[in-house]
Amino acid sequence: MHMISMTGFAARRGAAVGYSWTWDLRSVNGKGLDLRLRLPDWIDGLELAVRAELQKAVTRGNVSLSLRATQDSGAEEAGFRLNAGQLGAALAALARVEDAAIAAGLTLRQATAADVLTLRGVLDQSQQDQDTAPLRQAILADLPALLADFAAMRASEGAALAAVLTTQLDQIATLTAEAQREAAARAATQADTLRDGLARILSATDAVDATRLAQELALLAVKTDVTEELDRLAAHVAAARAHVADPAPVGRKLDFLMQEFMREANTLCSKAQSLTLTRIGLDLKTVIDQMREQVQNVE
Repeated sequence: MHMISMTGFAARRGAAVGYSWTWDLRSVNGKGLDLRLRLPDWIDGLELAVRAELQKAVTRGNVSLSLRATQDSGAEEAGFRLNAGQLGAALAALARVEDAAIAAGLTLRQATAADVLTLRGVLDQSQQDQDTAPLRQAILADLPALLADFAAMRASEGAALAAVLTTQLDQIATLTAEAQREAAARAATQADTLRDGLARILSATDAVDATRLAQELALLAVKTDVTEELDRLAAHVAAARAHVADPAPVGRKLDFLMQEFMREANTLCSKAQSLTLTRIGLDLKTVIDQMREQVQNVE
């Protein structure tokens, strides 16, 4: 099993009990789960059942599902009749939409008769209401295959995401190790610099408060010590690797880690006191920002 992406698509056709239908299911990233369904409202109980199955299959993302169902032998034979008033209003509305799109320089896909029939009120049931339960059951029986295709694509996208994130974590780990080496080399130079500065101060005046001087030197040492930031970066890398290998939804956890990564990189740059260490910190920020963009797609 792999990491799951919030980006996915699946389409499917089905037919049973004298009807044929087409599914279109797609998703993009989102902070939570947003389900948008376009289903025939004349099939009793369909939307509630479909929504429940989607909520089991998906935990995050903006998900759009549309279903178009038509009777193979014609609507009138099924006990349905066209509502002429609603049909005219729907066609007039479509014409206005097309005119507005043309005025805005946009080209819309041509609506089909099946599209128009799915609009609310265009197709009325006759006095002898048809039992849509068999059709609902047939459609729901077809839904698991659609969700399986959808899950497979999201898993495939997730595997590609995991590979990208792993490469970026390798880069962060390499830069962190480089920063650790530079910080160790800087420590020796920094000690010599502090000793030279202290010697100049002591030779220039006899009025130096030894206690205050010690406090200032200690404060300076703390302000320039990046050991803690580098240790936390290494810990964040280990935690992120564990999340990437986890097939459970980890998008929110990784998103939080990205904030922690960036916080440590920013602090590293502010404490650098070294061109080399500053350059490493900036490189870290670049990789972390690129990784954060990828994490936005993880479920």
